[in-house]
Amino acid sequence: MDLGKNEFYFDQWNESERIATEMMPIVSRLRLERGVLLHVVGRSITKVNSTDILKVHRHASLVLGRELTVQDTFPLLQAIGTLDLGPCRIDLGKLAVKYQGVGANAGAVGAFAARELASVTGGMHSVLDRPQDLVLYGFGRIGRLLARILVDKTGRGDKLRVRGTVVRPSKENDLQKRAALFRMDSVHGPFGGTTHLDVEENAIVANGNLLRVMYAGSPEEIDYTQFGIDDAIVVDNTGLWRDRQGLGRHLKSKGVGKVLLTAPGKGDIPNIVYGINHQELSVGETIVSAASCTTNAIVPVLKVIHERFGLVSGHVESCHSYTNDQNLIDNFHSAPRRGRAAALNMVITSTGAAKAVSKVLPELQGKLTGNAIRVPTPNVSLAILQLNLQRVTTREELNAFLQQVALNSPLRDQVDFTTSPDIVSSDLIGSRHAGVIDGEATIVNPADGRNVVLYVWYDNEFGYACQVMRLLQKMSGVDLPELPADPE
Repeated sequence: MDLGKNEFYFDQWNESERIATEMMPIVSRLRLERGVLLHVVGRSITKVNSTDILKVHRHASLVLGRELTVQDTFPLLQAIGTLDLGPCRIDLGKLAVKYQGVGANAGAVGAFAARELASVTGGMHSVLDRPQDLVLYGFGRIGRLLARILVDKTGRGDKLRVRGTVVRPSKENDLQKRAALFRMDSVHGPFGGTTHLDVEENAIVANGNLLRVMYAGSPEEIDYTQFGIDDAIVVDNTGLWRDRQGLGRHLKSKGVGKVLLTAPGKGDIPNIVYGINHQELSVGETIVSAASCTTNAIVPVLKVIHERFGLVSGHVESCHSYTNDQNLIDNFHSAPRRGRAAALNMVITSTGAAKAVSKVLPELQGKLTGNAIRVPTPNVSLAILQLNLQRVTTREELNAFLQQVALNSPLRDQVDFTTSPDIVSSDLIGSRHAGVIDGEATIVNPADGRNVVLYVWYDNEFGYACQVMRLLQKMSGVDLPELPADPE
């Protein structure tokens, strides 16, 4: 027994925590004064404490397959802090790996950082000419999470600004109850900030953001301009209308410029999965769908699999957490089986996710079937992809490829990868990715190498809300440069 290791690990932790604590004010200053957002291998360190910074570095080490410590990243952060940067996103972890890879040829840390970030050097400037107004039509599970994300990302106020929410006509203590639901959440925990009520404005004030609660029985009733809201994007979280005619009712309201639906759209409404087909979105399009949580989770994985190995056919089975559409106890429901107690049963039901894939990836038209099982968990779902490939592969090759997609590809915000042997659904609550591939569960039939099974976790609430947020940024023209660039 080496008793000296007690002091070794303890001293190592204290030194790392000291450095992480010194990193925090630099990270905060870069965000507030420069609009610079810092990440470490895809995980944000912009608004975290010292322990969280160390946890993010530990996660990065697992993803990279090599040690990455604050001792590696801190010198680069110090150098970044001296540069005259404009708004951007910088992955400090990837920058550190690149610096180490160059070795002695990199020169001094400061000179290396200046070269790598030269494209965003030029001083602070507004991201948009004027902040983009947003209104949440509906304040349920997705609406409240979007409000949290928007408040967290307000920054200097020169990007997206959530101005309020529209709900059904008021009941007693409505404002207080909605504020409590925003502040406290049984799944996602308490709101990470401060809130109070402005009763005169009938508003929730969250971290300085005034979220006015407006009441209406239909979209056409509201004149948003009376509240100083203009050319707003209305995010419809209700799912009451999914076609152009229904959602077009929002556009009849004064102060509305565009509509985003947080559900699959019908007819000719573009179904957009950010990261996949968002570049196809027309500037003049006024009604857009963010598709479903399941579609967002599986499409990025299916796209890269098809491009690399060729997808002949497949089946998607979604083990989906129960939703508010189901009954808490057995009661009448118009849909088959959904009337049975959600927290007590696994419920076989239908899903349109497989068909929805072809709206985003037309090349997969007719190649997929799908079904769903609602399971007794409140959040985080699992998509099981049984795929028949054109090209032979192995489990090792397939996992290595998917890990690189998660680490070094344009889809790194959509696709995450884990090899934890003990991970379960609750561990993925709060994941910001559209889907997380469980590498330990990957199956490749050794008999032919073409029949594979992939397991993709997804936070069907928060992870989906993050995808909606990315689409909102695209619709608003918020496009921060990301550095360092991915390798060719």
